[in-house]
Parts: sequence; structure tokens; C-alpha cells
Amino acid sequence: MNSVSSKKTRITYHRRDLSDKELLRLYQKMLLPRMIEEKMLVLLRQGKISKWFSGIGQEAISVGVSSALEKDEYILPMHRNLGVFTSRGVPLHRLFSQWQGKASGFTQGRDRSFHFGTQEFRIVGMISHLGPQMGVADGIALAHKLRKAKKVTAVFTGEGGTSEGDFHEALNVASVWDLPVLFCVENNGYGLSTPVAEQFKCEHLADKGTGYGMESHIIDGNNILEVYTKVSEIAEDIRENPRPVLLEFKTFRMRGHEEASGTKYVPAELMERWAARDPIENYGQFLVEESILSGEKDKHIRRQMSETIRENLQLAFDEPPVTFDEEKELNAVYRKFEFREISSGSKRNNIRFVDAVSQGLEQSMERFDDLVIMGQDIAEYGGVFKITDGFTEKFGRERVRNTPICESAIVSAAMGLSVNGMKAVVEMQFADFVSTGFNPVVNYLAKTHYRWGQHADVVIRMPCGAGVGAGPFHSQTNEAWFTKTPGLKVVYPAYPYDAKGLLATAIEDPNPVLFFEHKALYRSIYQEVPEDYYNLPFGKAAVLQQGNDVTIISYGMGVHWARETLDEDRTISADLIDLRTLQPLDVETILASVRKTGKAIILQEDTLFGGLASDISAIIVENCFEFLDAPVQRAGSLETPVPFAGALEAGFLPKQRFKTALHRLLAY
Repeated sequence: MNSVSSKKTRITYHRRDLSDKELLRLYQKMLLPRMIEEKMLVLLRQGKISKWFSGIGQEAISVGVSSALEKDEYILPMHRNLGVFTSRGVPLHRLFSQWQGKASGFTQGRDRSFHFGTQEFRIVGMISHLGPQMGVADGIALAHKLRKAKKVTAVFTGEGGTSEGDFHEALNVASVWDLPVLFCVENNGYGLSTPVAEQFKCEHLADKGTGYGMESHIIDGNNILEVYTKVSEIAEDIRENPRPVLLEFKTFRMRGHEEASGTKYVPAELMERWAARDPIENYGQFLVEESILSGEKDKHIRRQMSETIRENLQLAFDEPPVTFDEEKELNAVYRKFEFREISSGSKRNNIRFVDAVSQGLEQSMERFDDLVIMGQDIAEYGGVFKITDGFTEKFGRERVRNTPICESAIVSAAMGLSVNGMKAVVEMQFADFVSTGFNPVVNYLAKTHYRWGQHADVVIRMPCGAGVGAGPFHSQTNEAWFTKTPGLKVVYPAYPYDAKGLLATAIEDPNPVLFFEHKALYRSIYQEVPEDYYNLPFGKAAVLQQGNDVTIISYGMGVHWARETLDEDRTISADLIDLRTLQPLDVETILASVRKTGKAIILQEDTLFGGLASDISAIIVENCFEFLDAPVQRAGSLETPVPFAGALEAGFLPKQRFKTALHRLLAY
């Protein structure tokens, strides 16, 4: 890019009451990311970085928004918002190391580009799935609102991202809850190669604000003074009067979606028109006209920046490549959690499974003032299973929050609460409905700590299971979707005592936990349960019965089917293992039992293929082959969706198949 010249500016600027120093500082803030980008494009051609998403031509938005916010207010940028990182003062050598996959980068080589965050600079990076970050912004803003902190959260997306369901969900939640969020849409003409005319039908994206009852504004995204002054005014007002605001920044993407894409699909006239409105060249001319900047001063600024870039690049180049350390990689998946046992008192009551869950949740709400529960119909109604009945009277609607029907945004908001130092429990009305929130669970909650060290202090309660005639959409037990995903913990109790103690631990644990609760057990199983608060360790199975002939391994409803079978035939001498937690899995208890009995059968309610039983079977064979007297057996549900009619459901479930397989194993 050339330094300033004497040609006239194509953009009209109004300096308002900004000082010369402030005006020049905005120019420098835009110039730095531009010069970094120009250098990165050279390095890309040299093969020294792997990929680049250019924000050339859009610097005024990143710089204007970040300059308008206070340093401790969160910003959630995208991959064309380099100006956010540089404006916040992120060390350049760490940025360069990040892009080269070096250890000094924010993800230590585990992710690339701008897919990272940093609490130090209050930046929360994007993921490739784009949409969840808008819900995360909702959660961050909710935490601010609950603390009565007068803070604004800004989140970026492109015009293409507004087509995602997460955009609708996040704006809807923010509007309903009056959350202080700036939704910043960079309308830059194309989503990869798809023009805006194929992305939305309304004239302006800002028009969408009307549908959410939300204030919206259109801002010239190439005019740094318009961006900075308008966002400053809006942010100042939001701090006093919390509410979401939709901002559409009109701009243009001057290079490809990423460099390999090119821009051949863009009409030449359109490219020329926007090139003439370059935010840095035009603003530089304005400063010349205002006698704030001269050609010589501009050259001096550029020389200094060029030297700073060179020095920081050299630091990154000099850093050695990352090396693989298996233990280090595995230890990065979860935030360290030191379980500290809290024993119960002696007073116990004979209560149902549903009461134990409710008690555990209530006592955790008492224990953790920063815990928020969110879910559909959980407030005055108490939830469809009445788990939270009476909670609003005790804890208030701020902490017991009815949500719109938008699982994805609420899971993302729970992540945002964790980013901003709070805890969250999300109730899926039925475990089946997690499919509409699957993306943030497996791609955001599960991966964030591994990627940049940010934990997800979130528990998702999952009422699950068949046997109640609820059909294909309210009966699944889908734990295998999540045991496969590194970064998640999965808990599946079979008894009231375990349910209460393990729920307490799940909420204590700063890592994301999927907590499965079988609906058919809610009101059918009673047990003596301590009145007061206690917890139980993860990764420790319960041996409910001991014997010498066979090892039976199960969890959830399967434990009760196994017990019923053993009660019917007292001649069977079996170890019965209730796993209780599926991730982490108590492998030691399983292997010790199988080495003793020589035979093993795993029972799961989930359909058989690809379920947890398959992995446990493989673990047993790999570690106990020489001890086995028979092939390991598995029993699971039929390979169909869960049917509705009683006879069909009974045939679908594995109860009878388990009995048959067990007797066949014993006779082997």
C-alpha cells in the first residue's frame, strides 16, 4: 500500500470533538493490521504460513468497534478482524507464532488462524462453524447483567453467517432477555462466492432487527470516524440501558474468502468502486487535509511499524517447531479438577430418583451463588418432570431461566457464562432434543480447553430412555454421541443415591458434563438418600453384586434389568458392575472382575452397533484375552428407531435378548 498523496477523499468524515491525537491514533490502529496482512500475504506465497483470511478493506470496522469498547469488555471476532487483536495490544510475536503453529501461539499449535481466545485481552475467538459465538456473546452479556456490571459485549459475524439458525436463536434470546450485546454484521458483499442477493431477501440486514424487536443501525464500515463515534455512543447508552443492538456495517471484501479462492467471480466495476473507498487511504487523505498527517510523517510511522513487524516475525521464526508430547496433549483436553470428597450426614430419607436429582440441583444452587439454570419451562412450571418445581420462589427468575425453544443458543450461552466466570446447568427437556444443539456441545464445549485453555463449566441434564411409550423422538438414550467426543464427561446413574452425589460433582467440575437421567427411573426407583449435600467421584464404578461365574457390566436402566434377571435365577454367580460414569470409565474395575470370572457380558439400552458396549468389549479382549473362557457378549436394543406401541417397544429393548445371551454365555 502506498503512503498518503494529495488526491481527494471519496469518504466524508466528521471529526466531531475528537482531538488530533485521537484522530491520528485511529489511523495508526488501522495501518498496523493492514501492514501485517500485506506481510502475511508474502509469507503465504513463500509457504511460511498455511492459510490466510484477508480483512483488507475492512479495518475500520475492527478498529472502530474495539476502540469504542472498554478494555475489559469482551469482543468475539472472526477471521477478518485482525484489527481487534492489534487494537487490544495482543503481542505480535504471539500472533505470528499462532499462525505458524508454534508453542508461543495461543493454541500451542493445536489450532490455526484466529481460532483462539485470550482472557488477558478479553477476546473470545471463533470456530469454523461460525454461529455458536453469537450465543456465547449472549452468555457473557448475561453474566454481566446478573452481576449488574455496566458492560457491553461485541460479537462479529458476516452477512453469510446471518443465514445460520444460530443467528436467529442468539438474537432472539438477547432480545427476550435484554442482553447488552452488539451484534456486528460485516456485510462485505460475498459469503465465499455467494453474493448477498443469494443470502437474504430484505434490502438491508439491519431490517432483520425489527423482527426481533431490536434496535438496529446501518453504518458505513469503511468510515473509521462513523464507526468509532456511532459505536461509542451506542455502547455508552447500552451500559446504562442494557439491550441488544444490531449493527450492519456496509463494506466489501477486497480479496478472496481465503487466498486460494481468488475474486474472479466479483465484477471488475464493483471491485474498482470499493477500491476507491479504501478506509485507510481515504482516512489518510482526510488527515492530510486536516494538517494532522504529512507524507513524511506517514513514512516515519510506516518505517516504525515495518520494523516492529520484522522484529516480532523474527521472534516467531526463531522459535522451534512444536514437538509431540502424548501426556501433555492428553492433559490439555480437560481442565484439571481435584475432587474433594464431601461426606454426607447420617440422616437419610427414602426418596425417588426424581427427588434425588431435584435435591442435588437445589443444594448446588445454594452452594454456588454463580450457578444459573436454563431450560424450557423450568421456571414457574418446574420443568416437564418437575425437577425445578419451586426453584423460582427460592432462587428467582434471574437464576432459574425459562428459555425460548433454541437449544443451540442456550448451550452456547452456557459457554458464555463460563467464559465470564459463572456456572451453568442446561436442561434438555428430552435428551433427544440435544440434536438441535449438537454443534456447540461437540465443537465448542468439548474443544475449547484443548484449543486455548478456556474451560466450559457447563452441565447438560439429559432426561432419556425408552420404556414409557414415548416413541422415536422422546425415548433415545444417546450417550454414545458424546462418549466419542474428547473433552466431554458423561455420567449415567442408575440409583437415586448416585444421581444426587454425581450431579453435585458434575456441577463442581469445571469441565462440560452430559448428565443422563432415565425418565422411567424418575418415579419408579426409591432409595435411602442423605438429606444434606454430598458428592461422589467420577470414574468409579459400583460393584452391586459379587460372584465367580460371569461379569455383567451395565449402566442406567440396564442395571435394573440385570438385577431382575439375577433375582429370577439365584443360581447365577455374577459380578454386577454399575458403571455410573461412562467418561471417565472405570476400566480397572472391569478388568479385575473379568480376570476373576473369565466371562463378560455388557448390557446397554442404546442400539447395539457403535455403542459403549463395543468399546468395553474391545478393552476386555485387548487386556484380558488370556483370561477369557468365552467370547465377550453384548446386548443392546434393536437397530431401529425407538417405536411407540408397547409390544414394539418391548421387542426393541434388549431385556429379553440379554437373558438369552447371558444363559448362552454361562453354558459356553
